[in-house]
Amino acid sequence: MPRFTPAELEAARDRLVPDVIADGLSVLFCGINPGLMSAATGHHFARPGNRFWPVLHLSGFTPRQLKPSEQDELPAYGLGITNVAARATARADELGEEEFREGGRILTAKVERLRPRWLAVAGVTAYRTAFGDRTARIGPQDRTIGDTRIWALTNPSGLNAHWTVQTMAEEFARLRAAAMTDAP
Repeated sequence: MPRFTPAELEAARDRLVPDVIADGLSVLFCGINPGLMSAATGHHFARPGNRFWPVLHLSGFTPRQLKPSEQDELPAYGLGITNVAARATARADELGEEEFREGGRILTAKVERLRPRWLAVAGVTAYRTAFGDRTARIGPQDRTIGDTRIWALTNPSGLNAHWTVQTMAEEFARLRAAAMTDAP
């Protein structure tokens, strides 16, 4: 992983990180928004300490731990990545509620077009705001987007210390089991 100066990271602010998507995925993972490291590298969940990639592997979604730079391998596993808000920031709390709501509208249209079996939003608070569901909890949601079911996950950021890698992997594994159960 290249090292970036604070100025280089700041220059990545507001950059967009392209989605890793395809039609008919098993699970489309959805982050809150790209961090500055992700924007600087062009890879989702790129910040060292972000637990997405280890948890994805430990839960059985991938046969080995992928690096952020290997994100384009995900569709071969029936997986993809997008974000609620496209704009890169240093912290998710730099996004306003309207930006989350607009992101929810854009995400809904994207899901309607791509038709993944599951949308997995990695950040239950972001899910609550984007979809106006203040009572959502971690796990499967009652709401669907067409035939796409929704699962709210915890945010894999290293700042979210309440969840360990192991407990996160267990929740991701529950999603994986559900995605395998409803596979065609």
